[in-house]
Amino acid sequence: MTTIEDLKIIQIPKIHDPRGNLSVIEGDVLPYRIERVYYLYDVPSDAARGGHAHKEQLECLIALSGSFSVLLDDGTNQTRVGLNKPNQGFHSGLMLRCWD
Repeated sequence: MTTIEDLKIIQIPKIHDPRGNLSVIEGDVLPYRIERVYYLYDVPSDAARGGHAHKEQLECLIALSGSFSVLLDDGTNQTRVGLNKPNQGFHSGLMLRCWD
């Protein structure tokens, strides 16, 4: 069973360039094969997303623009992780609830 202690921030390689930074997720950046990509945008500041569990799904959450917090709950412990950098991803396997 995954616990909060098993979760980690993943550093996504960042290529600095005067025309704009570039980050690429390929090869072994993530510890699993990507099957689906989805993203949220234009979320109102008072909205809450998530609130459900994925028992058989690995996820990597990335704040491409702006920031959000993730509530982690392993059934015993709870903690929050804030994301605000597009070159960092949060890898998890627990119930996730996201909000601004």
